[in-house]
Amino acid sequence: QVQLVESGGGLAQAGGSLRLSCAASGRTFSSYIMGWFRQAPGKEREFVASITWSGLSTSYADSAKGRFTISRDSAKSTVYLQMSSLKPEDTAVYYCAARVVFGREYVYWGQGTQVTVSS
Repeated sequence: QVQLVESGGGLAQAGGSLRLSCAASGRTFSSYIMGWFRQAPGKEREFVASITWSGLSTSYADSAKGRFTISRDSAKSTVYLQMSSLKPEDTAVYYCAARVVFGREYVYWGQGTQVTVSS
């Protein structure tokens, strides 16, 4: 059974930093792309960043470029999202997700972790 478990959310001040973690288990993720998404109240879920399990390729939403860094530790089967220079508009529930490299949909999702940024 595949499980993605996020942690590391919480309250931060504007300009501060948080690091989210996503512990993946239940299968081998070597042929998967891992992604971070977020959903703010009243808004649709949006893509934040993704990384191949090899770590060789990353992708970021414009809102995340220059402030967020996605990485993974394959030995720990964990994906991270380092968030810096946080803004109040980064407040959202952040979700970890996984899809196969040539797939079109993210098929596995975590339960989400709340990030709240105060001004």
